[in-house]
Amino acid sequence: MQAPVAPKPRLEFLSSKPPPNYVAGLGRGATGFTTRSDIGPARTAPDLPGSASGVAIGAPPQSGVGRGRGKGGEDEGGAEDDEAEEKGYDENQQFDEFEGNDVGLFATGEYDEDDKEADAVWEAIDERMDSRRKDRREARLKEEIEKYRASNPKITEQFADLKRKLHTVSAQEWDNIPEIGDYSSGRNKKKRFESFVPVPDTLLEKARQEQQNVTALDPKSRAAGGTETPWAQTPVTDLTAVGEGRGTVLSLKLDRLSDSVSGLTVVDPKGYLTDLKSMKITSDAEISDIKKARLLLKSVIQTNPKHPPGWIAAARLEEVAGKIQAARQLIQKGCEECPKSEDVWLEACRLSNPDEAKGVIARGVKTIPNSVKLWMLAAKLEQDVGNKCKVLRKGLEHIPDSVRLWKAVVELSNEEDARLYLQRAVECCPLHIELWLALARLETYDNAKKVLNKAREKLTKEPAIWITAAKLEEANRNTGMVGKIIERGIRSLQKEGLDIDREVWMKEAEAAERAGSVLTCQAIIRNTIGVGVEEEDRKRTWVADAEECKKRGSVETARAIYAHALTVFLIKKSIWLKAAQLEKSHGTRESLDSLLRKAVTYRPQAEVLWLMGAKEKWLAGDVPAARAILQEAYAAIPNSEEIWLAAFKLEFENHEPERARMLLAKARERGGTERVWMKSAIVERELGNASEERKLLEEGLKLFPSFFKLWLMLGQLDDRLGHLEQAKEAYETGIKHCPSCIPLWLSLASLEEKMNGLSKARAVLTMGRKRNPKSPELWLAAVRAESRNGNKKESEILIAKALQECPASGILWATSIEMVPRPQRKTKSADALKRCNNDPHVIAVVAKMFWHDRKVDKARNWLNRAVTLAPDTGDFWAMYYKFELQHGTEETQRDVLKRCVAAEPKHGERWQAISKAVENSHLPVEAILKKAVVVLGKDENASESGKN
Repeated sequence: MQAPVAPKPRLEFLSSKPPPNYVAGLGRGATGFTTRSDIGPARTAPDLPGSASGVAIGAPPQSGVGRGRGKGGEDEGGAEDDEAEEKGYDENQQFDEFEGNDVGLFATGEYDEDDKEADAVWEAIDERMDSRRKDRREARLKEEIEKYRASNPKITEQFADLKRKLHTVSAQEWDNIPEIGDYSSGRNKKKRFESFVPVPDTLLEKARQEQQNVTALDPKSRAAGGTETPWAQTPVTDLTAVGEGRGTVLSLKLDRLSDSVSGLTVVDPKGYLTDLKSMKITSDAEISDIKKARLLLKSVIQTNPKHPPGWIAAARLEEVAGKIQAARQLIQKGCEECPKSEDVWLEACRLSNPDEAKGVIARGVKTIPNSVKLWMLAAKLEQDVGNKCKVLRKGLEHIPDSVRLWKAVVELSNEEDARLYLQRAVECCPLHIELWLALARLETYDNAKKVLNKAREKLTKEPAIWITAAKLEEANRNTGMVGKIIERGIRSLQKEGLDIDREVWMKEAEAAERAGSVLTCQAIIRNTIGVGVEEEDRKRTWVADAEECKKRGSVETARAIYAHALTVFLIKKSIWLKAAQLEKSHGTRESLDSLLRKAVTYRPQAEVLWLMGAKEKWLAGDVPAARAILQEAYAAIPNSEEIWLAAFKLEFENHEPERARMLLAKARERGGTERVWMKSAIVERELGNASEERKLLEEGLKLFPSFFKLWLMLGQLDDRLGHLEQAKEAYETGIKHCPSCIPLWLSLASLEEKMNGLSKARAVLTMGRKRNPKSPELWLAAVRAESRNGNKKESEILIAKALQECPASGILWATSIEMVPRPQRKTKSADALKRCNNDPHVIAVVAKMFWHDRKVDKARNWLNRAVTLAPDTGDFWAMYYKFELQHGTEETQRDVLKRCVAAEPKHGERWQAISKAVENSHLPVEAILKKAVVVLGKDENASESGKN
């Protein structure tokens, strides 16, 4: 084995200081040189002749040249610079990744304003160039992200379609899915680190003690019967010992309760278990808190024994701790120390037994005879009503001005005794209004007036006295005095300086209405409704007040407000209409007729008031009276087309076609509008005069070519007569004059489908959609046309495009929901409700889903919501009525029928097709509703068979 080679000794000159003016490499020609980048204040080279390298011959060499620093051989840095020059570099210099250890040509230059301006210009140029490339860069980044997401989709996106299909899995299939097990290899599992330490002796000793059995009790426990733990004993924390000790105590109790003669137990097992359940188990922490609180309260009652809350708190603490006897003893001491505190006596009565409570409260009222609470509690403790009255009367002897005691004794007495008590009560408590009013209610009419007069003298600022006096006069049928009393009362209160608050008085008027005093209510409104209201705000404020009262059910108050408003605004049509609507909904026919008669007297030019009066007479079955009203209206407004048409409708609906024709002929002669020509054609269609109907339509179209209904009626006439080409020509001409009329496009498409098939109808609907973009009706017609001809795929494509163009169309969403399979309808319905939450078509379809799922209550609620949102659509009423026929009672069916008749629906696809048929022109709403239910059932059966 070779011996280790000793390291070579380091040459001595390598660690020694170089001689002065020594330049490394100068002997072999490796002299320093200066480049253009090194030119600076520290790199100047002398320009001497004969010096090719820029170093003077014979001169000392430049020690800093070629060192990579901006500073040369100037001796400015002291010892640190000398040391840095000895090393050939600066240790504190930071390395620049771009320039190395050279900090550049201008390292020693100052950074002035010109440099700052130049940097700002270059930064602006960089930002400008970056903004020019920003759009392309962001587009490229977005494209790369999309490509990455397309090639690396998320797990949730990959299984989204499968998750949607999970709702089709049945419960049995879920149960059949096997549970996932642990199939990972055991070889890959890391072994858990296990450490073992020796068991300490203390743990072994504790385990030995826990296993010991308790066979005897200590003398102190036996002296207490085994049921109490001595105070000196430390709390037991060993759970095993505690359990065994409880078992021993239980055995001792059972032995004590056993029969000493026969040896049989006399314990009721159920009762004993109940006692065990009712036992309160207190933890060590709670016991410790109770001990601390007991010491604290003991200190309180010892240091200040005249402090009642201290005694009450100490007694309640003992009550919480379960020591009721100690609590009673403490509160008894409290009663002795604080005999004038009613709270202490009340607490003592509460803690006492029912038998002892009377004695406690008797001592209390003797000690504090002026305590109302003690007398009320004493009366409460008595069971007999007579004894209660005796106690209260005894209390009133000591406290005659206690309103509470007077009220209590009056409530317990009969009417005669109550009147006597109240007479004494108003003498003792003359400033309490309730006692005066109660006495006035019990007295006769004459005595009541005297009582109220006395009350008014005592209480000059109390409005309730005047209102009660008015009610008294109204109850005794002195109607003329009611208004005078209220008016006099308001003047008297204003003299006394009382501010009249109209809101408070309106509430009093509503209270009078609820009490049945209508005249008093009207008098209050008449005298206070204008208080504090500016003149220009009177109409708006009064109408708002009346509407609020109407919402709260105070009809008489609202009627009184409108009556007063009409005395001020006699010619305001809006107030007359509001009052008429109130009478129509809550009044009688006679009151409504009287109001309308008065209205047309002051506003004879108001057509709507005349028409309302005539309609009410017609609905009441009094056709001659309705004709008379319309004749008066025509005399007042001779050129009113509305009155002409109302007169025509009256005659037409009452099967008087000749009279209707005559009225319309006169209206046409006087230059009637397009509606007159349309009604004239309807009469002729009703009578079956096709030629006269065509003549009227053609004449009307010459005068009103832009009225689309005349074109529709002309096309429908030719269609009924079988002249399909002429009907097509009429529709096409109508579209030229009315290109934005959707019904004309739909009629033409339907006719083309009948004549030439689906392709022509498709072309018409496409053209209609181009002329009228975002039209849900045209999209719906196209979808239905494709569905009727079996093009299911095409109809699905069309409904998707329709929802893109009309995303808020409820009728399109409803059709889309019905087209998808049943498992997907719930999701589709949720999307529809997000887009158009309150659309009645969507709500009706959702109700239909609940209906099919046998969720009757939900279906009823949603159908009710649909008819509430769109009461004018008859199709929803038909669906609602059909639902009630299947799942409702006779009462609900009658309710739906009544509401439908009151709503008088006019729209709806099936409803209009039935109501506008010639044979159904005079049918009432009830008959049309039942026909619509039949048609609805047929359509549903046809759609179900088509799907199957």
